Amino acid sequence: MLGGVRFPGEQPLAGHSDADVVAHAVIDAMLSAAGLGDIGTHFPDSDECWRDGDSVEMLAQVAALLADDGWRLANADCTVICDRPMIAPHREQMQERLSVAAGGPVTVCGKRTEGLGTTDGIVAHAVALVIADGEKLSTLVGEGGDR
Repeated sequence: MLGGVRFPGEQPLAGHSDADVVAHAVIDAMLSAAGLGDIGTHFPDSDECWRDGDSVEMLAQVAALLADDGWRLANADCTVICDRPMIAPHREQMQERLSVAAGGPVTVCGKRTEGLGTTDGIVAHAVALVIADGEKLSTLVGEGGDR
């Protein structure tokens, strides 16, 4: 499972939830951008309710958490580094699933290790830009002066 998309015939990743490293990277990027902690704070692997959990559903919960705190996703981008599976054939479906759950546009790109490291795992790095809503913006400007 990567970006909410199953890759038939590929070996599944090990993890407490569904191990969707792409969704997890986007979750961490959104939480960090809003100053709301990280995935382990909100979905700890010590909590059995998240065992085999759906990471795209977790992403939707994070989008709701951000909205409750006065933030919304402007955009997020995730780079997936792996030799297998091929990301490109599934990129549009991944982007669609992630964007719907995140409440804003999420892009995904795949990169190969090209012999630079192990081919046993997958690495995903994401960055997100969040925007304060009107009330949150008023609070931020009032606290910090001109921004």
